[in-house]
Amino acid sequence: MMWIKQVFLGFIGLASGSAISAGVFSFIISIGVVPRIIGKSRTAADIIAYENAVILGGAVGNIFSLFHVQAPLGILGVLVFGLSAGVFTGCLAVALAEILNTFPIMFRRFGVKEGLSLILFFMALGKALGALYFYANHMQKM
Repeated sequence: MMWIKQVFLGFIGLASGSAISAGVFSFIISIGVVPRIIGKSRTAADIIAYENAVILGGAVGNIFSLFHVQAPLGILGVLVFGLSAGVFTGCLAVALAEILNTFPIMFRRFGVKEGLSLILFFMALGKALGALYFYANHMQKM
């Protein structure tokens, strides 16, 4: 009788996790992160690969966070993962800010007419250097 309860709870957890991840994926796609990356890289022919990568990334991320699976990838694997996660987070933040028209409103209020790409570049560089500083100095303490 106990195994029925475990199976039921497992099913509820799987169904709930699937619903939440579907919502997150649809939010990411609806704010334009994936379509914009596809458009900028001119790789629309590989749309199936992008869709599979999003689904596989979500599924593997859920497995790693739920079951505490360890992958012996070494320092190179950590660097590739960190770079990929940082690029994704940056794209997500910029896409969200773009949807909310944060940058155009800010630039118009400050009267900035030239050098917009340079300003955005240095904002991204500051974010990257801040993250590198944090990981280099504070990750050992966590």
